[in-house]
Amino acid sequence: MLTLSDLYLYPIKSLGGISVPEAVVDEKGFRHDRRFMLVTPSGNFMTQRTNHHMALIDVAIDWSGEPRSGEPVDSLRVWHRNRPDNVLTLPLTVSPDASGETILVSIWDSENVPAALVSPEADRWFSDALDKPCRLVFMPDSTRRPIDPAYDRPGEQGRPSAVSFADGYPYLLIGQASLNDLNQRLPQPVGMLRFRPNMVVRGSLPYDEDAWQQFRIGGLNFYGVKPCARCVLTTIDPATGQKGHEPLHTLAQYRRWKHKILFGQNVLAEAETSGLLRVGQPVEIVSRVEPWLAPTEAH
Repeated sequence: MLTLSDLYLYPIKSLGGISVPEAVVDEKGFRHDRRFMLVTPSGNFMTQRTNHHMALIDVAIDWSGEPRSGEPVDSLRVWHRNRPDNVLTLPLTVSPDASGETILVSIWDSENVPAALVSPEADRWFSDALDKPCRLVFMPDSTRRPIDPAYDRPGEQGRPSAVSFADGYPYLLIGQASLNDLNQRLPQPVGMLRFRPNMVVRGSLPYDEDAWQQFRIGGLNFYGVKPCARCVLTTIDPATGQKGHEPLHTLAQYRRWKHKILFGQNVLAEAETSGLLRVGQPVEIVSRVEPWLAPTEAH
């Protein structure tokens, strides 16, 4: 039986991930996943690819705040691993009206994406933690950042799918067997967080997720749109922030396709759907396609 074994959120793009027992499926990805992002003063996104030090900033969600006006007060805590006592507390959502300012940001090919500035305090905290000027922004519900139309599954009214500040797609799924197979090939094993998935599935064969065209979890339909092309970020140790050659060096020996190194599957949820996923739920494969890359194919 295939089982949903792990769920992860990354509230602030390229910072620490959080393992959670359940997650809400929203239009742009899991609720609270990559809704915040650090940008340069000019509005360009920041990432561990060029700022390895970002790996040392951890994030936690506090779900048990004191109620206010009948609503729970959930918050985000952020700290640098080398300075654990200097904690920044943020609201889990930020409205443009509350922040008072909206700016246009860029992330990969997405330009002029409206984002709400969080606060001058947050900007100062992150600028000090990373030793370079930056600003923290939040993606409000009113902002729609479309995915690549070549891989979209528009809704009934033809509305294109949207994504948060994730690189390109709302969800990333990896089979635990795929990581186990990779670790058998590596000089030193690596953890799943190197690859920053949202969903991890146990019980499949290695790299079988490459072929999952449609699958169902908890009554919700998901679609595998294309394998994920991996980059230098996977070579940064999340425990130390140090960059190496693995696992890309080993993956390139057997997971290369047209000059790209594939590991994991980019996923869309069914258009205009919402619901709750929980660790331990069964995963049903509805339909399959021929994978781009055979499980043991080498180039």
